[in-house]
Amino acid sequence: MRSIVARACTRRGRLRGAACGAVLAVAVAIAGCGGGGAPAGSATVGVTERDFHIATTTGSVGSGRITLRIHNAGPDEHELIVAPDSSGGLPLRADGFTVNEEAIESSEQGAVEPQQPDHTELLRVRLKPGRYVLFCNMEGHYMAGMHTVLVVR
Repeated sequence: MRSIVARACTRRGRLRGAACGAVLAVAVAIAGCGGGGAPAGSATVGVTERDFHIATTTGSVGSGRITLRIHNAGPDEHELIVAPDSSGGLPLRADGFTVNEEAIESSEQGAVEPQQPDHTELLRVRLKPGRYVLFCNMEGHYMAGMHTVLVVR
């Protein structure tokens, strides 16, 4: 990218002065974007939600900064909550269909509010080694199978 801008801004190039500066500023901005949205030194895990199912592009990832790229491929709204997996499972509310979010609030690692179908959102979390449950807690979705485990090494 830099060599293209340098060639355009030389005497033989067409751009001079302020125009060259403008092209250089745009080039720097584009280069700084990184093209993917994940910060340097972090892993990206793709997460696809559709009715009553969550899939990830990998079942395990290294610890540290992790970017979850969450895509809602279902016809309904879905949320995503990240919580440590415990041997006893996640606590349910009295309705027996949804996770008691108040009971896991202090250990929750991150969440994405309900998003519209065909929408993608990034969630950046910092995870220590362990097992984490990724789940949708919309009414009945968790109990219908809308959860998966991500292992952090």
